[in-house]
Amino acid sequence: MIIGVPKEIKLQEHRVGLTPESVKILTAKGHEVMIQDNSGLEAGFSNEDYLAAGGRVIKTAKEIFKKSEIIVKVKEPQMNEVKMIRENQIIYTYLHLAAAKELTLGLMKSKSICIAYETVTDNEGRLPLLAPMSAVAGRMSIQAGAHALEKNQKGRGLLIGGAPGVDSANVVILGGGVVGENAAIIATGMKGKVYVVDKSKKRLEELHEQFGDKIIPTESDKTDLKKLISKCDLLIGGVLIPGSEAPKLVTKDMIKSMKKGSVVVDVAIDQGGCVETSKPTTHANPTYVVDNVVHYCVANMPGGVPRTSTMALNKATLPLLIKLSENGYKKTLLQDKNYLAGLNVYKGHITHKGVSEAFKLNYYSPEELLNSN
Repeated sequence: MIIGVPKEIKLQEHRVGLTPESVKILTAKGHEVMIQDNSGLEAGFSNEDYLAAGGRVIKTAKEIFKKSEIIVKVKEPQMNEVKMIRENQIIYTYLHLAAAKELTLGLMKSKSICIAYETVTDNEGRLPLLAPMSAVAGRMSIQAGAHALEKNQKGRGLLIGGAPGVDSANVVILGGGVVGENAAIIATGMKGKVYVVDKSKKRLEELHEQFGDKIIPTESDKTDLKKLISKCDLLIGGVLIPGSEAPKLVTKDMIKSMKKGSVVVDVAIDQGGCVETSKPTTHANPTYVVDNVVHYCVANMPGGVPRTSTMALNKATLPLLIKLSENGYKKTLLQDKNYLAGLNVYKGHITHKGVSEAFKLNYYSPEELLNSN
């Protein structure tokens, strides 16, 4: 099969769809892999690395989209890329469609087969292709938040870990999933006073067993969230409903109640954000201020550490790519319900309920569509 990797063109996105090691594995299996010129350079992978792995270096994205049967990316296609997508072409990448109506309609119009990393599941209902980037984003959220708390970044001028005789900063993490757990790893390591808020008592017990008294587990249904947020210095938004728009847990009134110079890092911004005052930002201009609260809402946080992120992502995404390449999409998806959960758009039809509900578009059963044509 012909696999194409175009250069990522989203602002400040430095990751790349495949590493040279992944290319080597694919070409050894007889597949042709085309990599756009210098697409891996920012992640530390040269054209020569890809050539040595058996790949072909292609000058333009246009040629890659024209010739490839599978397009492998990291971020969702930008609208000028959508115009190049062909009917029946497989698009394999993060899509986050529930927060992107124009993109959703564009992909439907293309009549392509769109598999989203973030909705592929495993037997425990987890999201194995989203998890590595959630882990990176969770760890980065504390790093970014700590920087934003500095006075010259318009923050409160606090050190998360405090100092001898000075209290640590209050860190509130909304969501005890992969993002929340990894944020807690860094926040507790920096000696912050860390609250982890989740609706699942079982999950909070697991986290308390992991972190001990380094965190304060907090059940969302049994706490006054506004009061907790009003006392925090750094708020991390790490809640997620797979494939759907993130719930707005933090209202404008809650933001107004926060201390001047406190910081919000909304990791859920890819799915629309869980803070009512959030809007997407970039690595070039990562923050803005609302009601004296600094907001960090970078929509592709792991793109700031592209080498780590690309290698971590490939370990998760390569097994499904190999199956798609060797067995075709129909057999691969129909034989595995977890892979089938990744199918979001199929030849003009929405096949993920979260996306259909977000835009009030008709939902179609993926099994029925795959079996019928």
